[in-house]
Amino acid sequence: MHDIASRVYNHNWKIDPIVRSLIDTDFYKLLMAQTVFRNHPKANVTFNLINRSKHVPLANLIDEGELREQLDHIRTLSLSRGESTWLRGNMFYGKRSMFRSDFMEWFEALKMPAYHLERRGDQYELTFEGSWPEVMMWEIPALAVIMELRSRAVLKGMGKFELQVLYARAMTRLWEKIEDLRQVENLRVADFGTRRRHSHMWQDWCVQAMREGLGEKFVGTSNCLIAKRHELEAIGTNAHELPMVYSALAEGDDELAQAPYQVLSDWQAEHDGNLRIILPDTYGTRGFLEKAPDWLTSWTGIRIDSGDPENIAEYALEWWEKRGEDPKEKLLIFSDGLDAPEIKRLHDLFAHRCKVSFGWGTMLTNDFKHLVQDNALAPFSLVCKATSANGRPTVKLSDNPRKAMGPQDQIDRYKRVFGVGEQEEIEVLV
Repeated sequence: MHDIASRVYNHNWKIDPIVRSLIDTDFYKLLMAQTVFRNHPKANVTFNLINRSKHVPLANLIDEGELREQLDHIRTLSLSRGESTWLRGNMFYGKRSMFRSDFMEWFEALKMPAYHLERRGDQYELTFEGSWPEVMMWEIPALAVIMELRSRAVLKGMGKFELQVLYARAMTRLWEKIEDLRQVENLRVADFGTRRRHSHMWQDWCVQAMREGLGEKFVGTSNCLIAKRHELEAIGTNAHELPMVYSALAEGDDELAQAPYQVLSDWQAEHDGNLRIILPDTYGTRGFLEKAPDWLTSWTGIRIDSGDPENIAEYALEWWEKRGEDPKEKLLIFSDGLDAPEIKRLHDLFAHRCKVSFGWGTMLTNDFKHLVQDNALAPFSLVCKATSANGRPTVKLSDNPRKAMGPQDQIDRYKRVFGVGEQEEIEVLV
Protein backbone atom coordinates (compact mmCIF):
# COMPACT_ATOMS: atom_id res chain seq x y z
CA MET A 1 0.00 0.00 0.00
CA HIS A 2 1.36 3.42 -0.99
CA ASP A 3 2.34 6.12 1.50
CA ILE A 4 -0.14 8.53 -0.06
CA ALA A 5 1.01 11.62 1.84
CA SER A 6 4.64 11.14 0.75
CA ARG A 7 3.63 10.59 -2.85
CA VAL A 8 1.45 13.71 -2.81
CA TYR A 9 4.29 15.71 -1.24
CA ASN A 10 6.52 14.70 -4.16
CA HIS A 11 4.00 15.54 -6.88
CA ASN A 12 6.24 18.38 -8.02
CA TRP A 13 7.96 16.06 -10.52
CA LYS A 14 7.86 17.57 -14.01
CA ILE A 15 5.23 15.04 -15.01
CA ASP A 16 3.62 12.54 -12.71
CA PRO A 17 1.05 10.83 -14.93
CA ILE A 18 -2.42 10.79 -13.43
CA VAL A 19 -3.72 8.29 -15.99
CA ARG A 20 -1.19 5.55 -16.75
CA SER A 21 -3.39 3.03 -18.52
CA LEU A 22 -6.29 3.03 -20.99
CA ILE A 23 -8.11 0.65 -18.65
CA ASP A 24 -7.96 3.22 -15.83
CA THR A 25 -11.58 3.80 -16.78
CA ASP A 26 -15.03 2.55 -15.88
CA PHE A 27 -16.13 -0.89 -17.06
CA TYR A 28 -19.38 0.46 -18.48
CA LYS A 29 -17.35 2.64 -20.84
CA LEU A 30 -15.76 -0.39 -22.48
CA LEU A 31 -19.08 -2.24 -22.70
CA MET A 32 -20.71 0.80 -24.31
CA ALA A 33 -17.75 1.31 -26.66
CA GLN A 34 -18.24 -2.21 -27.99
CA THR A 35 -21.93 -1.52 -28.63
CA VAL A 36 -21.09 1.75 -30.38
CA PHE A 37 -18.30 0.08 -32.38
CA ARG A 38 -20.83 -2.47 -33.62
CA ASN A 39 -23.83 -0.20 -34.30
CA HIS A 40 -22.65 3.39 -34.91
CA PRO A 41 -18.89 3.38 -35.62
CA LYS A 42 -19.00 6.32 -38.01
CA ALA A 43 -21.18 8.71 -36.01
CA ASN A 44 -19.39 12.01 -35.41
CA VAL A 45 -19.81 13.00 -31.78
CA THR A 46 -18.63 15.94 -29.66
CA PHE A 47 -17.95 15.69 -25.91
CA ASN A 48 -17.59 18.73 -23.67
CA LEU A 49 -16.36 19.22 -20.12
CA ILE A 50 -19.16 20.78 -18.04
CA ASN A 51 -18.48 22.19 -14.57
CA ARG A 52 -21.87 22.38 -12.86
CA SER A 53 -20.19 23.91 -9.79
CA LYS A 54 -19.30 27.33 -11.17
CA HIS A 55 -17.97 28.45 -7.80
CA VAL A 56 -14.94 26.20 -8.37
CA PRO A 57 -12.66 28.28 -10.69
CA LEU A 58 -10.81 25.44 -12.40
CA ALA A 59 -8.74 27.67 -14.68
CA ASN A 60 -7.48 29.67 -11.69
CA LEU A 61 -6.52 26.51 -9.81
CA ILE A 62 -5.06 24.33 -12.56
CA ASP A 63 -2.05 25.35 -14.64
CA GLU A 64 -2.88 25.07 -18.34
CA GLY A 65 0.56 23.74 -19.22
CA GLU A 66 0.32 20.95 -16.67
CA LEU A 67 -3.18 20.08 -17.84
CA ARG A 68 -1.91 19.80 -21.42
CA GLU A 69 1.00 17.60 -20.28
CA GLN A 70 -1.40 15.19 -18.60
CA LEU A 71 -3.77 15.07 -21.59
CA ASP A 72 -0.88 14.69 -24.04
CA HIS A 73 0.47 11.82 -21.97
CA ILE A 74 -2.85 9.97 -22.27
CA ARG A 75 -2.51 10.24 -26.07
CA THR A 76 0.72 8.20 -25.87
CA LEU A 77 -0.94 5.27 -24.08
CA SER A 78 -1.96 1.96 -25.60
CA LEU A 79 -3.11 -1.34 -24.15
CA SER A 80 -0.37 -3.48 -22.68
CA ARG A 81 -0.23 -7.18 -23.47
CA GLY A 82 -1.34 -8.01 -19.93
CA GLU A 83 -4.30 -5.62 -20.12
CA SER A 84 -5.39 -7.06 -23.45
CA THR A 85 -5.10 -10.61 -22.11
CA TRP A 86 -7.20 -9.66 -19.06
CA LEU A 87 -9.97 -8.17 -21.21
CA ARG A 88 -9.94 -11.01 -23.70
CA GLY A 89 -9.76 -13.88 -21.24
CA ASN A 90 -11.17 -12.79 -17.89
CA MET A 91 -14.63 -13.80 -16.72
CA PHE A 92 -17.02 -10.84 -16.30
CA TYR A 93 -20.51 -11.39 -14.85
CA GLY A 94 -19.97 -15.13 -15.21
CA LYS A 95 -19.22 -14.84 -18.92
CA ARG A 96 -15.84 -15.39 -20.55
CA SER A 97 -14.89 -13.52 -23.74
CA MET A 98 -17.17 -10.58 -22.99
CA PHE A 99 -15.34 -8.52 -25.60
CA ARG A 100 -15.42 -9.63 -29.23
CA SER A 101 -12.16 -10.06 -31.14
CA ASP A 102 -12.93 -7.32 -33.69
CA PHE A 103 -13.54 -4.80 -30.91
CA MET A 104 -10.39 -5.88 -29.08
CA GLU A 105 -8.30 -5.50 -32.24
CA TRP A 106 -9.66 -1.96 -32.56
CA PHE A 107 -9.00 -1.18 -28.88
CA GLU A 108 -5.47 -2.61 -29.03
CA ALA A 109 -4.68 -0.25 -31.92
CA LEU A 110 -6.39 2.79 -30.37
CA LYS A 111 -4.50 6.02 -29.81
CA MET A 112 -6.61 8.66 -28.11
CA PRO A 113 -7.73 11.38 -30.56
CA ALA A 114 -6.89 15.07 -30.36
CA TYR A 115 -8.52 17.47 -27.92
CA HIS A 116 -9.30 21.19 -27.93
CA LEU A 117 -8.50 23.20 -24.78
CA GLU A 118 -9.20 26.90 -24.19
CA ARG A 119 -9.43 29.09 -21.14
CA ARG A 120 -12.76 30.92 -20.77
CA GLY A 121 -12.61 33.28 -17.81
CA ASP A 122 -12.01 31.18 -14.72
CA GLN A 123 -13.07 27.90 -16.40
CA TYR A 124 -11.63 25.63 -19.09
CA GLU A 125 -13.37 24.68 -22.30
CA LEU A 126 -12.26 21.13 -23.08
CA THR A 127 -13.73 19.50 -26.19
CA PHE A 128 -13.28 16.18 -27.97
CA GLU A 129 -14.70 15.63 -31.45
CA GLY A 130 -14.50 12.68 -33.83
CA SER A 131 -15.79 9.16 -34.38
CA TRP A 132 -17.99 8.10 -31.50
CA PRO A 133 -16.04 4.98 -30.41
CA GLU A 134 -12.81 6.99 -30.16
CA VAL A 135 -13.92 10.23 -28.52
CA MET A 136 -16.15 8.51 -25.96
CA MET A 137 -13.00 7.00 -24.47
CA TRP A 138 -11.93 10.47 -23.31
CA GLU A 139 -14.75 10.99 -20.81
CA ILE A 140 -13.37 9.13 -17.79
CA PRO A 141 -9.64 10.00 -18.11
CA ALA A 142 -10.44 13.66 -18.78
CA LEU A 143 -12.53 13.88 -15.61
CA ALA A 144 -9.90 12.00 -13.60
CA VAL A 145 -7.17 14.42 -14.75
CA ILE A 146 -9.17 17.56 -13.94
CA MET A 147 -10.26 16.26 -10.54
CA GLU A 148 -6.78 15.18 -9.49
CA LEU A 149 -5.08 18.36 -10.74
CA ARG A 150 -7.55 20.33 -8.67
CA SER A 151 -6.65 18.20 -5.63
CA ARG A 152 -2.94 18.69 -6.27
CA ALA A 153 -3.38 22.46 -6.63
CA VAL A 154 -5.09 22.69 -3.23
CA LEU A 155 -2.52 20.44 -1.53
CA LYS A 156 0.55 21.98 -3.17
CA GLY A 157 1.51 24.28 -0.30
CA MET A 158 1.12 21.71 2.48
CA GLY A 159 4.04 20.20 4.36
CA LYS A 160 4.61 16.48 4.71
CA PHE A 161 3.29 16.23 8.28
CA GLU A 162 0.22 18.30 7.43
CA LEU A 163 -0.48 15.93 4.53
CA GLN A 164 -0.03 12.92 6.81
CA VAL A 165 -2.65 14.32 9.20
CA LEU A 166 -5.01 15.21 6.34
CA TYR A 167 -4.97 11.70 4.91
CA ALA A 168 -5.19 10.14 8.37
CA ARG A 169 -8.39 12.12 8.95
CA ALA A 170 -9.80 11.16 5.54
CA MET A 171 -8.96 7.51 6.16
CA THR A 172 -10.62 7.61 9.56
CA ARG A 173 -13.73 9.21 8.05
CA LEU A 174 -14.05 6.51 5.42
CA TRP A 175 -13.37 3.71 7.89
CA GLU A 176 -16.13 4.99 10.16
CA LYS A 177 -18.53 4.83 7.21
CA ILE A 178 -17.39 1.29 6.47
CA GLU A 179 -17.93 0.27 10.10
CA ASP A 180 -21.41 1.74 9.93
CA LEU A 181 -22.25 -0.15 6.72
CA ARG A 182 -20.76 -3.37 8.10
CA GLN A 183 -23.84 -3.66 10.34
CA VAL A 184 -26.23 -3.80 7.35
CA GLU A 185 -27.29 -7.37 6.66
CA ASN A 186 -27.10 -8.63 3.06
CA LEU A 187 -25.63 -5.36 1.83
CA ARG A 188 -24.25 -5.22 -1.73
CA VAL A 189 -22.19 -2.15 -2.55
CA ALA A 190 -19.70 -1.37 -5.34
CA ASP A 191 -17.19 1.40 -5.95
CA PHE A 192 -18.50 3.77 -8.65
CA GLY A 193 -16.06 6.55 -7.79
CA THR A 194 -13.64 6.75 -10.75
CA ARG A 195 -15.08 9.80 -12.51
CA ARG A 196 -14.81 12.27 -9.63
CA ARG A 197 -12.17 10.71 -7.41
CA HIS A 198 -9.69 12.68 -5.32
CA SER A 199 -6.85 10.79 -7.02
CA HIS A 200 -6.08 7.36 -8.45
CA MET A 201 -4.04 6.38 -5.39
CA TRP A 202 -6.86 7.43 -3.08
CA GLN A 203 -9.45 5.45 -5.04
CA ASP A 204 -7.17 2.42 -4.87
CA TRP A 205 -6.87 2.85 -1.08
CA CYS A 206 -10.64 3.24 -0.72
CA VAL A 207 -11.24 0.04 -2.66
CA GLN A 208 -8.78 -1.89 -0.50
CA ALA A 209 -10.42 -0.50 2.65
CA MET A 210 -13.86 -1.53 1.40
CA ARG A 211 -12.62 -4.99 0.58
CA GLU A 212 -11.13 -5.53 4.02
CA GLY A 213 -13.86 -3.78 5.98
CA LEU A 214 -16.94 -5.13 4.20
CA GLY A 215 -15.78 -8.51 2.88
CA GLU A 216 -18.42 -10.12 0.65
CA LYS A 217 -20.69 -7.09 1.03
CA PHE A 218 -18.25 -5.25 -1.23
CA VAL A 219 -19.03 -6.66 -4.67
CA GLY A 220 -16.47 -4.91 -6.85
CA THR A 221 -15.32 -1.72 -8.55
CA SER A 222 -16.21 0.07 -11.75
CA ASN A 223 -12.50 0.82 -12.34
CA CYS A 224 -11.01 -1.77 -14.69
CA LEU A 225 -7.37 -1.17 -13.73
CA ILE A 226 -8.08 -1.48 -10.01
CA ALA A 227 -10.26 -4.56 -10.63
CA LYS A 228 -7.42 -6.18 -12.56
CA ARG A 229 -4.79 -5.20 -9.99
CA HIS A 230 -6.71 -6.60 -7.01
CA GLU A 231 -8.56 -9.43 -8.79
CA LEU A 232 -11.97 -7.89 -8.11
CA GLU A 233 -15.20 -8.01 -10.09
CA ALA A 234 -15.41 -5.21 -12.67
CA ILE A 235 -18.87 -3.65 -12.27
CA GLY A 236 -20.92 -1.69 -14.82
CA THR A 237 -23.48 -1.79 -17.60
CA ASN A 238 -24.48 1.32 -19.58
CA ALA A 239 -25.00 5.06 -19.11
CA HIS A 240 -27.03 8.02 -20.39
CA GLU A 241 -24.61 8.58 -23.26
CA LEU A 242 -26.21 5.85 -25.38
CA PRO A 243 -29.81 7.14 -25.42
CA MET A 244 -28.58 10.74 -25.70
CA VAL A 245 -26.63 10.06 -28.89
CA TYR A 246 -29.12 7.58 -30.37
CA SER A 247 -31.83 10.22 -29.86
CA ALA A 248 -29.77 12.95 -31.52
CA LEU A 249 -29.27 10.65 -34.52
CA ALA A 250 -33.02 9.93 -34.79
CA GLU A 251 -34.97 11.23 -37.80
CA GLY A 252 -38.23 12.86 -36.73
CA ASP A 253 -40.33 12.64 -33.60
CA ASP A 254 -41.50 9.05 -34.07
CA GLU A 255 -37.95 7.73 -34.36
CA LEU A 256 -36.93 9.93 -31.44
CA ALA A 257 -39.63 8.40 -29.24
CA GLN A 258 -38.28 4.91 -29.99
CA ALA A 259 -34.57 5.74 -29.68
CA PRO A 260 -34.17 4.87 -25.95
CA TYR A 261 -35.73 1.44 -26.61
CA GLN A 262 -33.55 0.89 -29.69
CA VAL A 263 -30.53 1.38 -27.42
CA LEU A 264 -31.66 -1.47 -25.21
CA SER A 265 -32.60 -3.65 -28.17
CA ASP A 266 -29.04 -3.33 -29.46
CA TRP A 267 -27.73 -3.96 -25.94
CA GLN A 268 -29.88 -7.07 -25.58
CA ALA A 269 -28.40 -8.45 -28.80
CA GLU A 270 -25.00 -8.51 -27.06
CA HIS A 271 -25.64 -9.11 -23.37
CA ASP A 272 -27.74 -11.19 -21.01
CA GLY A 273 -28.09 -11.84 -17.26
CA ASN A 274 -26.95 -9.12 -14.88
CA LEU A 275 -25.85 -6.86 -17.72
CA ARG A 276 -29.50 -6.32 -18.63
CA ILE A 277 -30.05 -3.35 -16.35
CA ILE A 278 -32.44 -0.59 -17.46
CA LEU A 279 -31.34 3.03 -16.95
CA PRO A 280 -34.69 4.74 -17.58
CA ASP A 281 -34.25 8.36 -16.46
CA THR A 282 -32.59 10.01 -19.48
CA TYR A 283 -35.97 11.35 -20.61
CA GLY A 284 -38.00 10.65 -17.47
CA THR A 285 -38.42 7.30 -15.74
CA ARG A 286 -42.20 7.29 -15.54
CA GLY A 287 -42.76 7.94 -19.24
CA PHE A 288 -40.06 5.49 -20.22
CA LEU A 289 -41.54 2.64 -18.20
CA GLU A 290 -45.15 3.39 -19.14
CA LYS A 291 -44.34 3.04 -22.85
CA ALA A 292 -41.71 0.30 -22.51
CA PRO A 293 -42.12 -2.78 -24.71
CA ASP A 294 -43.03 -6.01 -22.94
CA TRP A 295 -39.64 -7.63 -23.59
CA LEU A 296 -38.01 -5.14 -21.20
CA THR A 297 -39.98 -6.43 -18.21
CA SER A 298 -37.91 -9.62 -18.20
CA TRP A 299 -34.66 -7.68 -17.72
CA THR A 300 -32.76 -8.15 -14.48
CA GLY A 301 -33.21 -4.73 -12.89
CA ILE A 302 -33.35 -0.94 -12.97
CA ARG A 303 -30.70 1.62 -12.02
CA ILE A 304 -31.94 4.76 -10.25
CA ASP A 305 -29.66 7.71 -10.96
CA SER A 306 -31.71 10.90 -10.51
CA GLY A 307 -34.82 12.29 -8.87
CA ASP A 308 -36.23 11.16 -5.53
CA PRO A 309 -34.83 7.61 -5.19
CA GLU A 310 -37.60 6.45 -2.88
CA ASN A 311 -40.39 7.58 -5.22
CA ILE A 312 -38.68 6.21 -8.32
CA ALA A 313 -38.06 2.86 -6.60
CA GLU A 314 -41.72 2.61 -5.58
CA TYR A 315 -42.78 3.31 -9.14
CA ALA A 316 -40.37 0.67 -10.49
CA LEU A 317 -41.79 -1.97 -8.12
CA GLU A 318 -45.34 -1.07 -9.15
CA TRP A 319 -44.36 -1.27 -12.82
CA TRP A 320 -42.99 -4.80 -12.44
CA GLU A 321 -46.12 -5.91 -10.58
CA LYS A 322 -48.40 -4.45 -13.26
CA ARG A 323 -46.38 -6.25 -15.94
CA GLY A 324 -46.77 -9.57 -14.16
CA GLU A 325 -43.25 -9.79 -12.73
CA ASP A 326 -42.29 -10.65 -9.15
CA PRO A 327 -40.40 -7.63 -7.70
CA LYS A 328 -38.60 -9.89 -5.23
CA GLU A 329 -36.76 -11.43 -8.19
CA LYS A 330 -35.75 -8.02 -9.55
CA LEU A 331 -32.78 -5.77 -8.75
CA LEU A 332 -32.79 -2.06 -7.92
CA ILE A 333 -29.40 -0.34 -8.20
CA PHE A 334 -29.16 3.05 -6.49
CA SER A 335 -26.31 5.26 -7.72
CA ASP A 336 -27.14 8.96 -7.37
CA GLY A 337 -25.04 10.99 -4.90
CA LEU A 338 -24.95 8.26 -2.27
CA ASP A 339 -23.25 8.29 1.11
CA ALA A 340 -23.41 5.81 3.98
CA PRO A 341 -26.57 7.15 5.71
CA GLU A 342 -28.57 7.16 2.47
CA ILE A 343 -27.34 3.69 1.57
CA LYS A 344 -28.56 2.42 4.95
CA ARG A 345 -31.91 4.23 4.63
CA LEU A 346 -32.66 2.91 1.14
CA HIS A 347 -31.54 -0.59 2.10
CA ASP A 348 -33.89 -0.59 5.07
CA LEU A 349 -36.77 0.57 2.85
CA PHE A 350 -36.38 -1.85 -0.05
CA ALA A 351 -34.15 -4.86 0.76
CA HIS A 352 -37.13 -6.90 2.00
CA ARG A 353 -39.14 -6.13 -1.14
CA CYS A 354 -36.61 -6.77 -3.91
CA LYS A 355 -32.90 -7.25 -4.48
CA VAL A 356 -30.93 -4.05 -3.95
CA SER A 357 -27.41 -2.92 -4.72
CA PHE A 358 -25.57 0.39 -4.45
CA GLY A 359 -23.04 2.17 -6.64
CA TRP A 360 -21.13 4.42 -4.23
CA GLY A 361 -19.34 7.20 -6.07
CA THR A 362 -17.98 10.60 -5.19
CA MET A 363 -18.65 10.45 -1.45
CA LEU A 364 -16.63 7.23 -1.32
CA THR A 365 -13.58 8.35 -3.32
CA ASN A 366 -13.59 12.11 -2.73
CA ASP A 367 -15.00 12.99 0.69
CA PHE A 368 -12.53 15.61 1.96
CA LYS A 369 -15.20 18.08 3.09
CA HIS A 370 -13.97 20.55 5.73
CA LEU A 371 -10.59 18.84 6.04
CA VAL A 372 -8.66 21.82 4.65
CA GLN A 373 -9.02 25.58 4.99
CA ASP A 374 -12.00 27.22 3.24
CA ASN A 375 -13.37 23.75 2.47
CA ALA A 376 -11.21 23.91 -0.66
CA LEU A 377 -11.28 20.13 -1.21
CA ALA A 378 -15.05 19.74 -1.08
CA PRO A 379 -16.32 17.48 -3.89
CA PHE A 380 -17.98 19.27 -6.79
CA SER A 381 -20.09 18.35 -9.81
CA LEU A 382 -18.00 17.91 -12.95
CA VAL A 383 -19.15 15.93 -15.99
CA CYS A 384 -17.96 15.27 -19.53
CA LYS A 385 -20.98 14.72 -21.75
CA ALA A 386 -21.77 14.04 -25.39
CA THR A 387 -23.17 17.37 -26.58
CA SER A 388 -23.77 16.72 -30.29
CA ALA A 389 -23.99 13.86 -32.78
CA ASN A 390 -23.65 14.36 -36.53
CA GLY A 391 -24.13 18.08 -35.94
CA ARG A 392 -27.32 17.76 -33.88
CA PRO A 393 -27.42 18.70 -30.19
CA THR A 394 -27.92 16.00 -27.60
CA VAL A 395 -30.49 16.40 -24.83
CA LYS A 396 -30.84 14.96 -21.35
CA LEU A 397 -33.96 15.62 -19.29
CA SER A 398 -33.32 13.40 -16.23
CA ASP A 399 -35.73 12.94 -13.31
CA ASN A 400 -34.18 16.08 -11.83
CA PRO A 401 -34.53 19.18 -14.05
CA ARG A 402 -31.33 20.61 -12.56
CA LYS A 403 -29.46 17.87 -14.42
CA ALA A 404 -31.13 18.68 -17.75
CA MET A 405 -28.86 19.70 -20.62
CA GLY A 406 -29.27 20.82 -24.23
CA PRO A 407 -30.65 23.85 -26.10
CA GLN A 408 -33.93 25.06 -24.62
CA ASP A 409 -35.91 24.56 -27.85
CA GLN A 410 -34.74 20.95 -28.00
CA ILE A 411 -35.44 20.40 -24.29
CA ASP A 412 -39.00 21.61 -24.95
CA ARG A 413 -39.29 19.28 -27.96
CA TYR A 414 -38.02 16.26 -26.02
CA LYS A 415 -40.40 17.01 -23.14
CA ARG A 416 -43.27 17.01 -25.63
CA VAL A 417 -42.18 13.81 -27.40
CA PHE A 418 -41.54 11.92 -24.15
CA GLY A 419 -44.51 13.38 -22.27
CA VAL A 420 -42.52 14.89 -19.42
CA GLY A 421 -44.57 17.20 -17.21
CA GLU A 422 -43.65 19.04 -14.03
CA GLN A 423 -40.60 17.70 -12.21
CA GLU A 424 -39.26 18.19 -8.70
CA GLU A 425 -35.97 20.08 -8.51
CA ILE A 426 -33.33 18.47 -6.30
CA GLU A 427 -30.02 20.12 -5.47
CA VAL A 428 -27.10 18.61 -7.40
CA LEU A 429 -24.16 18.20 -5.03
CA VAL A 430 -21.94 15.74 -6.93
